[in-house]
Amino acid sequence: MTDTIQAQPSDSTDAAASADLPVDPTYRDASLPVDERVENLLGQMTLQEKAGLFFQTMIAMSQDGELAEANPMFGLPSNEDQVIGKGMTHFNVLGSAPSAELMAQWHNKLQELAASTRLGIPVTISTDPRHSFSDNPLAGMLSGPFSSWPETVGLAAIRDEALVERFGDIARQEYTAVGIRVALHPQIDLATEPRWGRQVATFGEDAELTGKLGAAYIRGFQGEAFGPGSVSTMTKHFPGGGPQMDGEDAHFAHGREQVYPGGKFELHLKPFEDAFAAGTRQIMPYYGMPVGTEYEEVGFGFNKSVITGLLRERYAFDGIVCTDWGLISDAEIFGEPFPARAWGVEHLTPRERVIKVLEAGVDQFGGEAIPELLVELVEAGDITEARLDASARRLLREKFVLGLFDQPYVDVEQAGIVVGSEEFIAAGEAAQRASITVLTNTTTDAGAPTLPLARGLKLYVEGIAPEVAAEYGTVVETPTEADVAVIRTHAPFEERSSTFENFFHQGSLAFTDEAVAHIREVAAAVPTVIDVHLDRPAILTPFVGDVAAIVGNYGASSNAVLDVLTGAAAPLGKLPFDLPSSMEAVEASREDVPFDTKDPLFRFGHGLSL
Repeated sequence: MTDTIQAQPSDSTDAAASADLPVDPTYRDASLPVDERVENLLGQMTLQEKAGLFFQTMIAMSQDGELAEANPMFGLPSNEDQVIGKGMTHFNVLGSAPSAELMAQWHNKLQELAASTRLGIPVTISTDPRHSFSDNPLAGMLSGPFSSWPETVGLAAIRDEALVERFGDIARQEYTAVGIRVALHPQIDLATEPRWGRQVATFGEDAELTGKLGAAYIRGFQGEAFGPGSVSTMTKHFPGGGPQMDGEDAHFAHGREQVYPGGKFELHLKPFEDAFAAGTRQIMPYYGMPVGTEYEEVGFGFNKSVITGLLRERYAFDGIVCTDWGLISDAEIFGEPFPARAWGVEHLTPRERVIKVLEAGVDQFGGEAIPELLVELVEAGDITEARLDASARRLLREKFVLGLFDQPYVDVEQAGIVVGSEEFIAAGEAAQRASITVLTNTTTDAGAPTLPLARGLKLYVEGIAPEVAAEYGTVVETPTEADVAVIRTHAPFEERSSTFENFFHQGSLAFTDEAVAHIREVAAAVPTVIDVHLDRPAILTPFVGDVAAIVGNYGASSNAVLDVLTGAAAPLGKLPFDLPSSMEAVEASREDVPFDTKDPLFRFGHGLSL
């Protein structure tokens, strides 16, 4: 997840005062060892310049390739205010431009702005996932000009490490073409709570599969040798964000607790062990606070027993640790209040929260833009400059190893060739089709299975554009006119009170009585195939005896679904989680235990061939 805080007024006095300081350009010598370059640069940095490294927040991308002005919807200042006024050099890009060329052009303008500062420290651009069908502006974005793939949970349905690594490699090429150098993913939490709203970006419920595919994902993004062609992976959410109490997400106060009634805390660490072995460069802890464990009951980003004791000491992780977004400051999202996710330390002031995060062993504050507060804390003696230097070395080293100091700009023309190339689009579409999971396929009165459907039938469709369906048959207006009905729908979720929370599908997994009655009515009139978007494990029990076939997708175009339904492509998908049979079974299950719902309707690994 990423979100943003309201920008604070910048103080340009210190920046102006430091502008006249002499600069030793030794750190720009690419022939020198990275550690020597880091120390040379660090030794020249003012306290204000160091503080700017510690904050990574959202930045607006323009639509015309120029620098962006302020974005009031998300409380973002202009690009110039963030780079020059705040002295920041790490940004999570919000949104997209109409083309890869415009994205690359904007990136280059931003790097030119950074180059105009005293030390010319290049910016590092990160992003949430942007290769699929998610439409949550602060957790995952529509693919836009990039190739379009199934969600991460759909990659898990295919169960192919080589394919996941290939996806990572393609995404790496597309990201680097437009200047994106940090992936705020993979998300290797275990989807052990069926109601949790973030599991669409996970590899599902199984720890072993998640570990294997997560490692392949990291290898694809970072490449054989980490360096100028790589995208650094910020693997999340340590130590596993899946066991949310009652499935409520920790972005919100009512979901702040992570619970382990089955005693499976260690199980949720297993995928991270594979990620460390694969060389992940960065780690993001989750918002949640562990309840009933040996660890301090505060949010993981504040949690020294987890960050230093578990991550730094037990696992010897010496890479960058960045908090999830917005632990320090209250904010507004879509004009609505959005309190800081300071779970367990709500009583602390922002100053005290900053100190606690740094004492926990974290290097960077996500979703915050308050370097002036960090400067105040050092000047007051609450934090030592030596403590800042320890994290600053990690942050600077990553920029040097990624080659940003040596080549901060991208080739605008080449971006248009690489991003969304025919080869990459075809690979993504093939993965969409492969991920589709056939759950049921009943026999017709003629004794043949419903699927695959013959082409040229009279089709009644819902959730599919008529012009798309017309490529496969004759579209009719009512079920009674049709030979077969195809209905695309999504896993149920509850409406919540805030605009932002409704981007997270949470709550009951049961279809409403009205939805069940409608599908049964159509199925009574004509053989009906339903395709369900399984961003969460929907309860399909009401439909099994009434519809002709059920398939699940995890982000797929209507063409991809219809290709599978008509036999033009083979579905390879296997369920990445159990599908529960009832909400009663879900409510009785333990949040931290995989495969814990009683008598699931379909089990992990289920999937029929056609």
